[in-house]
Amino acid sequence: MVDNIGGDGGGGGASGSNNSGGDDGCIKEQDRLLPIANVGRIMKQILPPNAKISKEAKETMQECVSEFISFVTGEASDKCHKEKRKTVNGDDICWALGTLGFDDYAEPLKRYLHRYRELEGEKANQNKGGNLEDKDGPNILMKQQSLGSSTPLKFNVFDKNSNGSMSRPF
Repeated sequence: MVDNIGGDGGGGGASGSNNSGGDDGCIKEQDRLLPIANVGRIMKQILPPNAKISKEAKETMQECVSEFISFVTGEASDKCHKEKRKTVNGDDICWALGTLGFDDYAEPLKRYLHRYRELEGEKANQNKGGNLEDKDGPNILMKQQSLGSSTPLKFNVFDKNSNGSMSRPF
């Protein structure tokens, strides 16, 4: 069920309105949840190619991951508010994950954030150096090569065991 956040009227669901502002102070379900197509696509990545995912399973996962993101972001936002800052950054999210007991997620995310910042620094340096080959900076392949990898840079919460199978870190 959808919680009614910040209002005393009806909540969420499929109202006929396309306006995302919400005059009555309610946050509509479509604005509170991650897009279900994206959730389904991420779910399929870990499953065998012939596996099917029910609509109910996608909706359940959509609710869970959206709530998880809200939970972690809320903790990070509280920290920023106490420190009189208006911007939540990646370090705040890592801190919140650790504080909330999700250390298994916080450590890999810190490593990812560090690598991401290194790549962004390299990209900025290349753009300052007058590299006019690609006006948008280095392409993803160059980024991957600088990491010594031919696969995309992804945050993966699963670790490969010595036998090559995937397992959750907790």
